[in-house]
Amino acid sequence: MYFSNKVVWVTGASSGIGKALALELSKKGAKLILSSRKEEALKAVRSLCTDKEQVKIVALDLENYSDLHIKAKEAIACFGSIDILINNGGISQRSLANNTSITVDKQLIDVNYLGTVALTKAILPHFIAQNKGVFAVTTSIVGKIGTPLRSSYAASKHALHGFFDSLRAENHQNNISVTLLCPGFIQTNISMNALTGNGQALGKMDAATENGMSAKKCAIQMLKAIKNNRNEVYIAGSKEKLGVYVKRFLPNLFAVLVRKMSVT
Repeated sequence: MYFSNKVVWVTGASSGIGKALALELSKKGAKLILSSRKEEALKAVRSLCTDKEQVKIVALDLENYSDLHIKAKEAIACFGSIDILINNGGISQRSLANNTSITVDKQLIDVNYLGTVALTKAILPHFIAQNKGVFAVTTSIVGKIGTPLRSSYAASKHALHGFFDSLRAENHQNNISVTLLCPGFIQTNISMNALTGNGQALGKMDAATENGMSAKKCAIQMLKAIKNNRNEVYIAGSKEKLGVYVKRFLPNLFAVLVRKMSVT
């Protein structure tokens, strides 16, 4: 019953984890605002929801973060308020640092970090005014450990942890909570759309991604973490979770192991 009648705004909702979150939240009776760049795909997701009348669409591009305050006002107007913002939109990477153009580095930071931060800042005054609110943020296991072929992706996800840990501490007195959600390999098109060194999409499915957790299972675990007001949760296989703890407690060992890690 936690999500029933709550207004939940989900970014990156046109496919993958975002789509799965939308469908699960709709089953639970939430009022939904769905966002991504792809308006037609969002309409297709809405058509699959349990109560289509309680699903609104606000198309946006996280890379155009100077306009997100306008999108925030549009989203609030959909139902008059927002209870939960799930910052799920983002893009991945498949390239060595040595082969990656600085423009690609900037795009990853703009979309994954600055876009998410800008949208959060646009909603924060609304949460403060109503003296409640939840920020849930899809980061990554790579937001805790850096691996090969993910240098700027890892940087953007690490940055989210720093920002939202600070935000949580600053706004505790306003009844605003933050849940950092760290998926590992999930069966989505993330590797298909991942940026290569020249900015082109990889265009193929990683074996690790294809063999990962289902998006539905990931979404269910994410919503459980939000409901339970978890500060941070790792939604991944045992090896991926182990990597987080080895990095924390045995960093020198991790530095050796990560060189041999299969990340594609």
